[in-house]
Amino acid sequence: MAEAASMPQRAFRRVHWTALATAGLLGGCQTVLPRGVEPPAPTTRAPVAAAPRVDTGVQAGLPRDEGRNRVALLVPLSGSNAGVGQSIANATMLALLDTQNRSVRITNYDTATGAANAAQRAIAEGAQLILGPLLADDVRAVAPVAKAAKVPVLSFSNDTGVAGGGTYVMGYVPAQSVDRVVSYARGRGVTSFAGLVPNGLYGERASTSFLRAVESAGGQVVSLQAYGRTSGGMTTAVQRLNAKAPYDAVLIADGGATAAAAAPLVKRGVGAGTRILGTELWNSEANIGSRAALTGAWYASVSNGLYRQYATKYRARFGAAPYRLSSLGYDSVLLTVRISRDWAVGTPFPEARLRDGDGFAGIDGAFRFGRDGVAERALEVQEIRGGTAVTVSPAPGGFGK
Repeated sequence: MAEAASMPQRAFRRVHWTALATAGLLGGCQTVLPRGVEPPAPTTRAPVAAAPRVDTGVQAGLPRDEGRNRVALLVPLSGSNAGVGQSIANATMLALLDTQNRSVRITNYDTATGAANAAQRAIAEGAQLILGPLLADDVRAVAPVAKAAKVPVLSFSNDTGVAGGGTYVMGYVPAQSVDRVVSYARGRGVTSFAGLVPNGLYGERASTSFLRAVESAGGQVVSLQAYGRTSGGMTTAVQRLNAKAPYDAVLIADGGATAAAAAPLVKRGVGAGTRILGTELWNSEANIGSRAALTGAWYASVSNGLYRQYATKYRARFGAAPYRLSSLGYDSVLLTVRISRDWAVGTPFPEARLRDGDGFAGIDGAFRFGRDGVAERALEVQEIRGGTAVTVSPAPGGFGK
């Protein structure tokens, strides 16, 4: 297990790197790949015994040994979200292989058949830490079960409302992305802002974050409009927005496809020079840079540098591209493996280690858990330019004192 040396940037403290972050992705650790199919042996050759099965440390059902710390992965493995759930499960397997872990055993449980029941079963089978669930409603169902058993939960949700009481949020929180892109825009001379946000919980939280971020940066919100996901909903909201023009930049707190559809409407009303701002949702789209309507737009997200290397390894092993969210599963294993150095088998997970102020690092860069249980992340700002996304403000390598 290795740690990174002190960060080269001034004013940053050390960030703890787990085994893979240094020895795997950065150091070229060899990944175990599926064996190819061999041709049939000649009839005159003696039968060859089958190669022993590689124990990856991941299994379905009750763990067989008593020599490893038991960790449960709760994700949807059936139903409408099975694709992303299976991708997260694959990512945890890959992380265990890349770290050559021998101290942690992860058992998968399907939340699609009942998240609370999955948690109860996991705890009954000895789990001392839960990775997941993915959906906020499932986290709410799991949290009281885990809390009663004093088992920490590292959820993949981005809903900060589920954090606390032993439940942690590893997902990409929109408030952090909004704050980062607004601060960058303010530093580039933007003083007046406008915003378009969808109806619903995400839009409400994005609105609150946007207002706070602009005020903190010393700017002014000229107009903030909500829209419904109905025919004509965005057009009507843009008309209301442009009635309050001019403004220097407009935040579109939605996915890349919606933002690309809204951007021409915005610029048609206030001028082509208006800067479009986006959120972390844009980073989930592999082709975001090819959306010509968003040329010149800025958005903040976790860094993609190590993720690209991870995605290459993932495709080589599983024959398909990973879901972007799968990196959360990978990084949760890196964190667990690191802490497992000081986690005696059969004892409770050392939850206090999760609140290490120096933080941790993985595929998605540096992160640490605050007192509220939400992962604070070091984000970069990207600009859509020339058919691709270009980093214009790199993510810091650690956290200041």
